[in-house]
Amino acid sequence: MPSALELLKTRTSPKAADLVPPAPSEAQLAEILTVAARVPDHGMMKPWRFIVLPRETRGPLVEKLTANFRSGNPNASDAEVDKQRLRFGGSPLIVTVVSKVSPNPKVPDIEQLLSAGAACMNLLNAAHAMGFGANWLTGWAAFDKSSKELFGLADNEQIVGFVHIGTVKGEIFQRPRPDMAQIVSRR
Repeated sequence: MPSALELLKTRTSPKAADLVPPAPSEAQLAEILTVAARVPDHGMMKPWRFIVLPRETRGPLVEKLTANFRSGNPNASDAEVDKQRLRFGGSPLIVTVVSKVSPNPKVPDIEQLLSAGAACMNLLNAAHAMGFGANWLTGWAAFDKSSKELFGLADNEQIVGFVHIGTVKGEIFQRPRPDMAQIVSRR
């Protein structure tokens, strides 16, 4: 088994369209979600939650998302609508990460939002450590008002990621990584 550092250095984001079954088992998913929840959480507010969307049960949700896309984009072509249907219907498992920001004089809103982002990152790392591919996406559905009702979000909640998880089909695209000399400075 690779070291934790090696796993972090080799994590990538395969295209969601390249994720095929099998998805994590229920036991593996429970472990992935446990790791996802193990993030910095000033004030122990748990400013995030997870909505698990297995492929087998999300058909009606995909159709509602597709209808919402068409409603918000009346000039969209059938191909664009089909692309959205595939985006939400294709991968074996999607974990929707919801940020919940609550007023707290000791915990700024940004810390709560960043904690939810850290939960997304831990989802990616835990899935990778188990041999799965995972991709963190947002897109229109994360920010569209229609999603609030569709996902049962409270006024202080926002989708911060749709984390697609599955087994990688084929080779993973390797994007160029930043030149450290361009992004690191010292003072």
